[in-house]
Amino acid sequence: MKAMILNSYGEDASFEAAEVETPSVKPGHVLVKIAASSVNTVDTMIRNMGKDLPLSPDTPAILGMDFAGTVEAVGDDVTDYSVGDEVYGCAGGLADLPGTLAEYIVADADLLARKPKNLSMREASALPLVAITAYEGLQRAGIQPGQKVLVHGGSGGVGHVAVQLAKHWGAEVYSTGGGEKQLALIEQLGATAINYKSESVEDYVAKHTGGSGFELVFDSVGGANLTKSFEAAAFNGQVATTVSMCELDLTPAHFKGLSLHVVFMLIPMLHNFRRDAHGAILKDLAVIAESGALKPVLDEQKFSLEQIGDAHARLESGKAMGKVVVDN
Repeated sequence: MKAMILNSYGEDASFEAAEVETPSVKPGHVLVKIAASSVNTVDTMIRNMGKDLPLSPDTPAILGMDFAGTVEAVGDDVTDYSVGDEVYGCAGGLADLPGTLAEYIVADADLLARKPKNLSMREASALPLVAITAYEGLQRAGIQPGQKVLVHGGSGGVGHVAVQLAKHWGAEVYSTGGGEKQLALIEQLGATAINYKSESVEDYVAKHTGGSGFELVFDSVGGANLTKSFEAAAFNGQVATTVSMCELDLTPAHFKGLSLHVVFMLIPMLHNFRRDAHGAILKDLAVIAESGALKPVLDEQKFSLEQIGDAHARLESGKAMGKVVVDN
C-alpha cells in the first residue's frame, strides 16, 4: 500500500512516499481503508521532537492518529463491525501503533465507532482526538445544565468542539478568542465571544458573572494561561485543561478550592488502558452529531496524502481555521 513515511525526526524532517506491506487483520481489530485523516498538534510535535517525546514511534514511522474509512476485513473476536461499515476513530500514529498516513490501518475495534451518518468522511476524520478530549474534560469536570462555562480557545480544534458539547449539555457558554474570525466563529457556534486581547479576566468575569466567576473553565490553551483559568473560576469551581506540561504556582487554585482535571486522551492507546471507553465516547459523539448539535469546522485548504508536509505546515502556521484534513 501507499504510505507517507518519516525516516528521521526534526524541524526539517520531511515525509517521503513509500510502498509498504498492507497490514493483516488480527484478533480484536479491523482492517480499514482510510478515506481521510486529520492533523493534530501532537502529530507536529512528534515530527519535530522525535524521541524527545516519549510517545513517538520508531523510524521509519507512519504518523497520523485520526481517520474515517470503510471496514475491509474483520478479525476474530470482533462482533460489532462488518465489512462495508463506515467507521471513525483515533487509533495509531504513536508508540508501536502505525498511523493513518497510508491507504489502510489495522485498528483496535475498541477505539472505533460507526461514522456519524450526516457527516462526510472528511468531517468525521476531524473529530476523534479533539472530540474525545473535549468530551472527557467536560464530563470529568461534572458539567451540568445551567452552569456558566468558559472555554479558552473556542475557535481551536478542541475548543470549538468543547463549545458545542457544553451547549448540547445545557450550559451557558462563553469563550475566548483573539481575532475577528475567531470571535465570529465562537458566536456562530452559539457561545458568547470574549476578546482576550482587549478584555482582562477581571473585566469579563465582572461583565458575565457579576464577579462570582465561572463554575467550569475548560482550558484548551493551557500552560501560563492556566493562571487566567484559576482567576476566572468561581469558588469551588472546576478547571479542566488539555495542556499542563508546565511548572505553575497552584496557590490561587488553593485559595479558591478549585478542582483541576488534566486530560491526556492518548493514555488508552499508549497503555492499552480502557480502550473501550473511547469507543463508547465516539458512539455517543455520533449520536450528538446526528442530532445536529456537533459539527466539526474544517480549514478551507485541502490536502492530498502526498501533501502531508504542507498540511503540517498549515497547522503550524496558526492560520488554519478549524481542523486540517488530508484526503487519503
